[in-house]
Amino acid sequence: MDTAIDNLDNMAETFKLLGDRTRLAILGLLREKELCVCNIVDILQISQPSVSQHLRKMKAGGLVHERRQGKWTYYSLNVEDKPYIRQIVMEIPSQAWKLEALNGQPLSSVSCD
Repeated sequence: MDTAIDNLDNMAETFKLLGDRTRLAILGLLREKELCVCNIVDILQISQPSVSQHLRKMKAGGLVHERRQGKWTYYSLNVEDKPYIRQIVMEIPSQAWKLEALNGQPLSSVSCD
């Protein structure tokens, strides 16, 4: 298959991932800071299986990194090599206030510990 067609197919799949409000919200949160699943569940008030499913799809699509630390799994953005996605993520309204509201603490201190 032609490389240009492969690139178009990859872009189309990535844009499908971005067509979901919850995934956009998660990307907006991850733009602010690396988070574990429990943080995202608390912030978005949706089930852990739902959050995990969205993160699994975004990981498979190359939009997020996964890092394990003890019993926790942390996620961060992985869009540096995708300028067309990086620009979209930068346009998502800031989600920092949701993170600060989570524990009534500054953004840097929000964790699952």
